[in-house]
Amino acid sequence: MPSEMDEFVAAAREFLEANATRRTSSADLPEWGVGEDRITYFSTDPPEVDAAKVAESRAWQRTRYENGFGWVTGPRAYGGRELSTLHDLVYDGLEAEYDVPDTGVLSLIGLGMIGPTILTHARDHIKDRYLPAMYRGDAIACQLFSEPSAGSDLASVETRAVRDGDDWVVDGQKVWTSVAQHAQIGLCLCRTNPDLPKHKGITALLVDMSTPGVEVRPLRQMSGGADFNEVFLTGVRVPDDHRLGDVDGGWRVALTTLMNERATVGGEGAGPAARALSLPFLTELLRANGRLDDGAARRRLAELYADQAATEYLNHQAIRKLRAGTQPGPEASVSKLMYARNLTRGAHFAAEVVGPRLIADTGEWGTYSWTELLLSTPALRILGGTEEIMKNILAERILGLPKEPGIDSTSPFRELRRSGTTGS
Repeated sequence: MPSEMDEFVAAAREFLEANATRRTSSADLPEWGVGEDRITYFSTDPPEVDAAKVAESRAWQRTRYENGFGWVTGPRAYGGRELSTLHDLVYDGLEAEYDVPDTGVLSLIGLGMIGPTILTHARDHIKDRYLPAMYRGDAIACQLFSEPSAGSDLASVETRAVRDGDDWVVDGQKVWTSVAQHAQIGLCLCRTNPDLPKHKGITALLVDMSTPGVEVRPLRQMSGGADFNEVFLTGVRVPDDHRLGDVDGGWRVALTTLMNERATVGGEGAGPAARALSLPFLTELLRANGRLDDGAARRRLAELYADQAATEYLNHQAIRKLRAGTQPGPEASVSKLMYARNLTRGAHFAAEVVGPRLIADTGEWGTYSWTELLLSTPALRILGGTEEIMKNILAERILGLPKEPGIDSTSPFRELRRSGTTGS
């Protein structure tokens, strides 16, 4: 008798065969000198091309949803199948064999982070309104967390929300907001009680991005694209029923989002970048540049490959825990840390091998194309939690080291600052 998982795989395979085309082997693993000479992580497409790709993503998500594969782990009440995370991972592995639109603009933030947060903390009629729309591809969500002056200290948000009858009036600025230019809703952290300790005076609100007073301005990246945005909120009215969690209890909501964020970022693939940084591809890079017999270069490539294998093993460990019915622990944060470091080291390795041809487009295949990835690497070490935050999690939760004193910690230095005896 076939197992339940066997039946799921058969149904997923039948759906994919009917609605998509299998990839060729060269699409799965780039072949040196063949195909588009472009290696990217973030999009550098012009707005009209970007918009067309978003439309394709939405159409494919709608097809998945209508056939029962749009939210494999979600409740049936919202169009899900109520299956395990392992089923979701199995489906993703199967879909990777087919040529389908990239749904990252929908899934990475909205479906992977904000959807689960709405499911956990929103009122029932808000779940009914937004969850089916999000997982059907009708609504894209963004994360209005980061601010210009908050840095990695997310709890230091300064965007204010003031109660006015049944509404909240929101004023402030958010920054580095991915997909805000496409989003219909945004999960916004606001300061609602400045007299409480910073973690206890925050409230989470679900903002309709079409509300008057919401302004989205793209931020041009040095790689040429504009995946990130700054968002200005001026007198934006948000109904209280769009509040997630309790008043001044938004930090708990934020933690739900962050837990899903690190698991999503750390476990995701990097598309063309990940394939281009595979051992066979980088070996061909050495060969094309006459460095195949260079002992130092070979050693660096071996070290990079070992780190990539270790990260892959860590992800497999998390999958085994899911298969056993338990949730992974801090592995998600460590995996996210290693994932960003591997891509960064790989891009710098390629830049060192290619040399000056990296900065001038001579038309030679496999040279200038590394520029976009190299210029994206600083962002990879920040998004989803900075390297410093991930290292603290590793130190405290895995190595058992003492918790690092924070800005709110009681310390002699802090007391001196309070007394004004430290100068600045």
